[in-house]
Amino acid sequence: MRLLILGGTTEATALVQLLADDPAFAPTLSLAGRTRVPMASPVPVRVGGFGGAGGLADFLAQARICALIDATHPFAARISANAVVAARQAAVPLLAIRRPAWVAGEGDRWTEVADMAAAVEALGRAPRRVFLTIGRQEVSAFAVAPQHSYVVRTIEPVGDALPVPHLTTISARGPFDAQAEEALMRDAGIEVVVSKNAGGTATEAKLLAARRLGLPVVIVRRPDKPAVPSAPDAAGALARLKGLRG
Repeated sequence: MRLLILGGTTEATALVQLLADDPAFAPTLSLAGRTRVPMASPVPVRVGGFGGAGGLADFLAQARICALIDATHPFAARISANAVVAARQAAVPLLAIRRPAWVAGEGDRWTEVADMAAAVEALGRAPRRVFLTIGRQEVSAFAVAPQHSYVVRTIEPVGDALPVPHLTTISARGPFDAQAEEALMRDAGIEVVVSKNAGGTATEAKLLAARRLGLPVVIVRRPDKPAVPSAPDAAGALARLKGLRG
């Protein structure tokens, strides 16, 4: 069963590991190419875009893909929308892995906002020490608030994406440890954390650390995604795929 996995997440990596030694499946992992040095994969990897929904549909047909798995990031709304259109055009079953969102618990001081512009506004005008953990693609939104001091953690270098006078950058890939996150925030004098509601366990430690330190968190809500057959994790996706295989 030929599979195309739209990846770049811990769930995609976990699913690939489950499928790699199963002779019933022939998976290909597709990566957008935003990370210059992706993690090694035990299955064939395709890097780069498809040219929209039409290009993805063409690839599905040409590669004789039997099922498409959308295991992209919860905030990758465009590729998820393209996957729906492409799967329909190519008459290929579509399965999404939709990890549960984080939910505020006792002791959390969350301010939920709709997008990055609203996150910038939520910081206020008074200078603050801000921990940005939103990925490299959207840090430029905070350039309009140069009064703050930013500590930015990304997998890829930030470069000149955030031209502000007070900037500290950290290059690191999760998963992260709550105790280490707490020490990082304390040592850096962090006053507020900004995060996307990505869900999952790989980067949840920053929220646990913020709770322990009593720090406020500005958290960006997820974009809406199409309603399609889905599983919450790699194990659930594998079970659904075995059902499709019959």
